[in-house]
Amino acid sequence: MKSDIRVCSAWRGAHDRPVYTLSASCPECGADAENSAPAPFDPNDPHGEYRRSLKRRNR
Repeated sequence: MKSDIRVCSAWRGAHDRPVYTLSASCPECGADAENSAPAPFDPNDPHGEYRRSLKRRNR
């Protein structure tokens, strides 16, 4: 699920703190806004397959 809350992609250089918005661009500097939520999992996780199988087994 994609988050609707976005953060300014250039906030480290243009602002003193993160600027959050719901639009596709920053309201203060006009830079592109990017998704603020971290990825729910790492696709390159070497142990992910084992963790998922253990979770299925414990159900």
